[in-house]
Amino acid sequence: MLAGRISAASVRKENAGENVRLLGWVQTRRDHGGVIFVDLRDRSGIVQAVFYPDMKENGFALAERLRTEYVIEINGKVRLRPEGSENPNMITGDIEVVVENLRILNKAKTPPFYIQDNVVVEESVRLKHRYLDLRRPEMQKIIMIRHKVMQIMRNFLDREGFLEIETPVLMKSSPEGARDYLVPSRVNQGCFYALPQSPQIFKQLLMVAGMEKYFQIARCFRDEDLRADRQPEFTQLDIEMSFIEMNDILPLMEDLITRIFEDIKGIKIPKPFPRLTYYEAMERFGSDKPDTRYGMELIDVADAVRETGFKVFTDVIAKGGRVKGLCAKGCSGMPRREIDALTKFVSIYGAKGLAYIVMAEDGMKSPILKFFTEEEVKSLISVMGAETGDIIFFVADKESVVHSSLGNLRLELAKRLELISPDAINCLWVTEFPLLEYDEEAKRYTAMHHMFTSPMDGDVAVLESQPLKARAKAYDMVLNGMELGGGSIRIHRREVQEQIFTLIGLSPEEAKDKFGYLLEAFEYGTPPHGGLAFGLDRLTMILAGRENIRDVIAFPKTQSASCLMTQAPSPVMNEQLKELHIKVDIKK
Repeated sequence: MLAGRISAASVRKENAGENVRLLGWVQTRRDHGGVIFVDLRDRSGIVQAVFYPDMKENGFALAERLRTEYVIEINGKVRLRPEGSENPNMITGDIEVVVENLRILNKAKTPPFYIQDNVVVEESVRLKHRYLDLRRPEMQKIIMIRHKVMQIMRNFLDREGFLEIETPVLMKSSPEGARDYLVPSRVNQGCFYALPQSPQIFKQLLMVAGMEKYFQIARCFRDEDLRADRQPEFTQLDIEMSFIEMNDILPLMEDLITRIFEDIKGIKIPKPFPRLTYYEAMERFGSDKPDTRYGMELIDVADAVRETGFKVFTDVIAKGGRVKGLCAKGCSGMPRREIDALTKFVSIYGAKGLAYIVMAEDGMKSPILKFFTEEEVKSLISVMGAETGDIIFFVADKESVVHSSLGNLRLELAKRLELISPDAINCLWVTEFPLLEYDEEAKRYTAMHHMFTSPMDGDVAVLESQPLKARAKAYDMVLNGMELGGGSIRIHRREVQEQIFTLIGLSPEEAKDKFGYLLEAFEYGTPPHGGLAFGLDRLTMILAGRENIRDVIAFPKTQSASCLMTQAPSPVMNEQLKELHIKVDIKK
């Protein structure tokens, strides 16, 4: 059927006088008093077709029956459009096809929304009729970007000597962090598989197997609460290499990402990317994924306020907390209601208040100034680098609250003040993350990245005595304040892995039950190795300039992890449950 077919967007004025065969959908139909014009659309674009009454085999009568989204085949001759009727907004706007033969391949009901870009329609309607939503040119361009990104990844890694290897989708459940999606086994009664949250263990086993360089564009699953940039099933580029350290993998990944941005967007990102330690990122930006497209960094003011009469600050310092501030340049005219709104904003992140000093033209204004001497105020202003016309904000609390509240306030102010250039691209690495953090609720240590991350060589000695001081050989790539990917050098010795399992509260029996096969593999000559994973969905979202990750996935789920088109998840028949030896205990 496709023999001799050409795409709509490929018809050019150089083809004038040639016969062409086109297949696609009716975008619009216009009847101009005896002449019918149809915009025919396929994946490549749109071309105008013209139908005259003298068509063969009653073709004009057939053309009169055409409606939007009918699927048609046309054969005709290309001609230049009459002078003055060209359409500069179409790449085929200087030609049209005079149709000689028409076939209606399928009819169509009137769609629930227009098949065009920038259509205003409820997202739920778009998701319910996703197959129609994906006909829109802007959505098709996104899917094409995604395809091209994957091809660049595959070609790049193939040239670098990587092997693309598939790992199992049905695997053993070992929940740590996010919940597993479980799959019941019919053959093994009462037993379950888990869908992979990542191919982490299997890619490490591939390094044990001597594959040395592995990659996979992998489907992963996490049963967790959703948000705009998160889905229950997602895709990541998964990479692992043997005999490497951090300085081997980071430049290689920079080459990959810069290649993608140059090929897709025509943007050259300078290399090498800056590197910040986790400590420096948190101190300066209050975030482990800092947006460095603008300043307004966090500044520690403890030394300037520890002897003042302002007990809110001094009491926090005495208890081991932090007092930090940020300076919003040129914002002294901010009305009080906005300051009150920002105070409420930082409370979301645990801050009990938001102190401020307004550097107005007619003098400084603040409810906290009465607690400071003139010299103390001068010292504070100097530390903050503030000038007339600025406003300074302060938060005093435990370190995590100070960084979270001021870090998010920094982002909020940047949006309100329009400090971020939409064309700026800032990539950087954050390194030396803490290996562990303490979960107050569970009363135990947890791995900050994951439990297979190697501690820094110099910090192995403090694992037993001061585990929270141990740093990890972990690294995240950050682009404009978003984590693009992350990874680490892995543990490759059994005794170190067992030590980490013990620290996070796994008994030897639990460790053997969940990860015994990995520990045993480590006894057979495991090379040093490390890797990284990039979120393909998020990367495509950035490249396509979208704010919702659902826009870059062909068939996404809603925030309740459901598919409006297929109505999944859904109940199943009792016979299916019986085969799986499952009873559903739900109160009606």
